[in-house]
Amino acid sequence: MIEELRISDLGVINEATIALHPGLTVVTGETGAGKTMIVTGMSLLLGGRSDPRAVRNGAERARVEGRFTISDPELLRSVSDAGGELDEDELLIARHVTSAGRSRAYLGGAQVPAGVCANVAEALVTIHGQSEQVRLASAERQREILDRYAGAQLAQLLDRYRTRYAQIRTAAAELKQLRAEAQTRAREIDLLRYGLDEIEKVAPLPGEDTALGAEASRLQSVDDLRSPAQQAMLALAGDEDETAGALTSIAVARKAIEQVAGQDSSADELARRAADANYLVADLAGDLARYLESLEVQPGRLESIAQRRSELATLTRKYGSSVNEVLAWAADAAHRLAGLESSDETIAELAERVARLDTELHTLATQITAHRTEAAAGFAAAVLAELAALAMPHAQLVFSVTPTELGPHGADQVDLLFSANPGTEPRSLAKVASGGELSRVRLALEVVLAAGEHAGTFVFDEVDAGVGGKVAVEIGRRLATLARHSQVVVVTHLAQVAAFADRHYVVVKSDDGQITTSGVVQVAADDRAAELARMMAGLETTDSALAHARELVEMAASVTGPG
Repeated sequence: MIEELRISDLGVINEATIALHPGLTVVTGETGAGKTMIVTGMSLLLGGRSDPRAVRNGAERARVEGRFTISDPELLRSVSDAGGELDEDELLIARHVTSAGRSRAYLGGAQVPAGVCANVAEALVTIHGQSEQVRLASAERQREILDRYAGAQLAQLLDRYRTRYAQIRTAAAELKQLRAEAQTRAREIDLLRYGLDEIEKVAPLPGEDTALGAEASRLQSVDDLRSPAQQAMLALAGDEDETAGALTSIAVARKAIEQVAGQDSSADELARRAADANYLVADLAGDLARYLESLEVQPGRLESIAQRRSELATLTRKYGSSVNEVLAWAADAAHRLAGLESSDETIAELAERVARLDTELHTLATQITAHRTEAAAGFAAAVLAELAALAMPHAQLVFSVTPTELGPHGADQVDLLFSANPGTEPRSLAKVASGGELSRVRLALEVVLAAGEHAGTFVFDEVDAGVGGKVAVEIGRRLATLARHSQVVVVTHLAQVAAFADRHYVVVKSDDGQITTSGVVQVAADDRAAELARMMAGLETTDSALAHARELVEMAASVTGPG
């Protein structure tokens, strides 16, 4: 419930504070006084579009603040998640609009996007202005109000349906994409298989191309390598006929040094080093001999290497600049191929899932249709009873529920058919209802809906447009009935409606010759008749108007129920 509304510099309103209470609150005023700014201010709190032209002339910004009492745990979490805080159990929602066009929204003291404020405020306040009559003419809005009347059981079915609907759309889109890409996928599978088969036939080893290149280079230079290697071998070991060579010389030197060391211990280190040199040269000679043996010509080896390198080159031209890159490509290709080949299994699984979800959706849609059809009859009967009390005793109203393709809200087309006169076939509300008839249909719908819902706040902007006399009295009576369950705020120009108010506010206009400003004042109980008389008779209040106004107040006070 909204406890208080404060408006500063919005339209012609300079400063206005309206304390709101449970029941029916009426706001009246002269034409042009700015009473619709009350609705505009509330609309801003609900995330409505900000218009810099709505800022009062000469002011830098317009401010609207609403103080709400909330207890719903979900709303409390939303406020907390946005960084806002409550003052005890009261929440302050504010909207500032500058003359330059900038807008800021505040939720519980925290600056937030206007949409965040709207999410909270829309759960607390419902505004019914002229735009709501336009919405009421749409099939979507008619379906929404029928579903709202149908209650919690239908709401639960719709939640399950929407979940399955989103799932089947996702699965169907994926399935469609996989099937559309089937040819491309098949071509890629063939290419990958061909490449992997080609690599498997050659069976390259890591680094094989580098090793073969080095071996080929050595084999091609064997004669150039053998001659210096033999010279080195001769220098170390000598030839077969002569004993001269490094090994012989070192052996002689070692023996001589060991003789010296035998007589002089200070030469022991020299003897050790001579022994090490002997071992090192002997090892070098042995390794050199083996190297010479490896330089022996191997008939056909060079040709075999050339053939193998040619096979490897075939792979490196296609799949990488080296054998290692070819092997890496093969690993990636094998992984990709496994994924592509599993697509057929995925298609089968998705097709099965889509079929299963489609069956569930049709089952849920059938149940939803049954609930809507049942609710439509009861809803129409209740609304017709309200319309009869609103001076439309011959009205016909039918919620037509016809089958259509599965959509996000089921498989039903809901159309509100209406006729104001007997003998006339009901047709779509938007095509046959006048402005006054739309106003009464809208009010009747809200009275019926509110009777089965938790208390909320309803704001009506000239719901009585296009009517008067006895109908206006009945509208006032219905608004009072609605106010038994909910907080109701009505902007009206009819005294017959205002007479039913629990609290009555008047938007008062003043003019200093340069700027017109307005404020809001509460009408005291003793002054209500005078204000109602002014509304009926204009600026000059007559005795007869005052008498009529008193009768209206007494009549409204005596009403204890509708009808």
